[in-house]
Amino acid sequence: MSDRTLALLVLLAALAFAASPLIFPEFSGYDPELFPIPQEDPPVQPAGWAFSIWGLIYAWLILGAGFGLWKRAEDHSWRPMRLPLLVSLGIGFAWIPVANSLPGLATLMILAMLATAVAAMLRAGRRDLWLGSHPVAAYAGWLTAASGASVGIWLGGHGVLSPQVAAVLCLLGVGAVALVVQSRRPEEWAYPAAVIWALAGVVAANVPGGNWPVVAIAGVAAAALISRIRAGGSRA
Repeated sequence: MSDRTLALLVLLAALAFAASPLIFPEFSGYDPELFPIPQEDPPVQPAGWAFSIWGLIYAWLILGAGFGLWKRAEDHSWRPMRLPLLVSLGIGFAWIPVANSLPGLATLMILAMLATAVAAMLRAGRRDLWLGSHPVAAYAGWLTAASGASVGIWLGGHGVLSPQVAAVLCLLGVGAVALVVQSRRPEEWAYPAAVIWALAGVVAANVPGGNWPVVAIAGVAAAALISRIRAGGSRA
């Protein structure tokens, strides 16, 4: 497959991914009744306002893919990230209808989206950061947190763990994964920034109910990532 064809497919996938909330019924979180143990306000889930980041991610991915086709279609430094990004966006296009009825399969899908998005971020070139690696990194960062939330809700909903224990373990996992991934690309601030946004949403969702263990874990993870951003900036 030529570089230009691959660049075109990434742009089409980004457009389709952004259009998926319009094509399929609106998704506002897993239906609590889809689980054997209904999950009403699971502690691992960020506050509703945090999901507004999707607007930025959709627009940024489209702009980046459009720029890549227009100006960098034959640039070989862009090719390594395009195939895993294409796979991730392709899975993402089909995610909403699956999530509306099969949260277990949706959890596996979002983990696959995460793995391929992180692979794309790590393979991205060092030029054109604002339209190259940054949008992909923001996408991967949000998926890191969203994957943890999805796993936590599934574990609580099937009685494998209590919602509280699932939230604690999954937030620890999100923090650990984020720190490891960020260490592979320490100058890439958009990845940890998206994770921090999600963690702030978790804090906001749990403060009113006084769920201090979850608030503390999310807060410490966010603080560690902020420290990493500052350290990465000082080395840039």
